[in-house]
Amino acid sequence: MRKVKVRNAVPAHLEDQLCYSIYSANLAIQRAYKPLLDELGLTYPQYLVLNVLWCDDQQSVGAIADRLGLESSTLTPLLKRLEGAGLVHRARNPENERQVVVELTGKGRALRLKAGCLGEALLAFSGETAQRLATLNADVRRLRDAIYANIGGWSLSGT
Repeated sequence: MRKVKVRNAVPAHLEDQLCYSIYSANLAIQRAYKPLLDELGLTYPQYLVLNVLWCDDQQSVGAIADRLGLESSTLTPLLKRLEGAGLVHRARNPENERQVVVELTGKGRALRLKAGCLGEALLAFSGETAQRLATLNADVRRLRDAIYANIGGWSLSGT
């Protein structure tokens, strides 16, 4: 990790700090999605896990954790709740007993169509165009990747 010297200066006003804008935008998006996810019986983190599996089913807990930038220990209780809801099934990998593989159940696969695309709700709530949100998404991903390249840690290969 590259060392950065922090100057002794007065912090910028909260509204002028990019970190706060991204943080508060994340909260706004999750609040917009909440009623939609409540209808599906999901939390936002559960939706993210299902989204990973909808794109590529039968993944190890470690692979899902890596994709979402989470620790496996954080993901395990979430997966237990999804399994309890009948949306996923967890099983030890017969080729590597230390590895747990997660796969969607029929109910979990069917939920994909019911969930639709939350991005459509974001378009409606934001009043932005699809192109503007796609550009913003690409900019934020570049920022995230540049920060991680300099501090080490989470790496999203293939995104």
